[in-house]
Amino acid sequence: MINIKQFSEFLSTNGVELITGVPDTLLNDFCLYIENNWPNNKHIIAANEGNAVALAAGYYLATDTVPLVYMQNSGIGNTINPLVSLTYEDVYSIPMVLLIGWRGDPAKKDHAQHQKQGELTPTLMDDMNIPYKVLEDDTENALKSIDWAIKNAKKYSKPTTLIVKKGVLEKGEKDAFKDESSSLLTREEAINCILNVIPRDSIVVASTGRATRELYELRNIRREKHENDFLNVGAMGHTSSIATGIALGTDRTVVCLEGDSSAIMHLGAFTTTGIAKPTKFIHIILNNGVHESVGGQKSAGFSANLTNIAANSGYKTLDNAIKRESDINRALEKLLQTDGPSFLEIIIRQGIRADMPPLNFNLKEAKEELMKNLQYNNQSKHD
Repeated sequence: MINIKQFSEFLSTNGVELITGVPDTLLNDFCLYIENNWPNNKHIIAANEGNAVALAAGYYLATDTVPLVYMQNSGIGNTINPLVSLTYEDVYSIPMVLLIGWRGDPAKKDHAQHQKQGELTPTLMDDMNIPYKVLEDDTENALKSIDWAIKNAKKYSKPTTLIVKKGVLEKGEKDAFKDESSSLLTREEAINCILNVIPRDSIVVASTGRATRELYELRNIRREKHENDFLNVGAMGHTSSIATGIALGTDRTVVCLEGDSSAIMHLGAFTTTGIAKPTKFIHIILNNGVHESVGGQKSAGFSANLTNIAANSGYKTLDNAIKRESDINRALEKLLQTDGPSFLEIIIRQGIRADMPPLNFNLKEAKEELMKNLQYNNQSKHD
């Protein structure tokens, strides 16, 4: 791993003032260092990557300095619109440096949801006419690369990119529980409580990250089948939309399990669900206030009142977020008797148990099993 302190100081001495983006596993130690050492008002964790590009563009307009935007390559899709219709050289020609974690690097084995994005990452830069270099695990060359990126962004008044390989800006180490003394429930405990209350045939849709791992393992522990679950292993921020779509096509109860960072990434989805009004839909936010699976950087989960936002978007909600198991039981029993869409925010503690197995299943087989299950149920209703 390159020297993060030197890398950060080099950014500062070469005129980078604003750093913004969405935390990424492959940029983990860089993101954590910036969070702890960069001025708070000059490091902004954005709701999504497109939001970060637009924020950086605005800062450039005000200061004439080159900002840095960091992200996982899965977030490139969120940036394409502002990159080609705002910062592009034939539009407003706005310079910035993009620091992109390269999940799905073709040279390394990775999960299915990362592979195509990994193949496309250099291609997308070429197609958007954004010059790039691949950042290797060498501090001296990394500093030369960032120097190149800043100078060329300034010279040509356009974005430049550094694509970051695994192990360059992160140690690859994962933390287990960070807050063992907290009286709050863990996410796994909260999900188990939810499974105890909702109808056994409920369809459960879980967001990317640790919620999917824990739901899958809980089904194994409880000796339950996986046929009622959809694990959204990618497409961060779109979990509630997937769940809403399912709810519009079935008479069964649909429960969406989503983290605060995922919900905030595409918060407008709340209003779509509020308009669509799926009646047997419960949207549950498991809020620990951090981007946990990518390093624990703070999210807006505790500063934004997600329950009020949901209420004003058309959901049926409680008055406040809840924390205790007994509150979860009472809340779900109430919401299950209410025509949805319904919304429940549960405040949980950070962390995952150290012996949680990795998520390992066949995605296409799981999809087919879920669809067969849903179609059988729908056909039975009409027979």
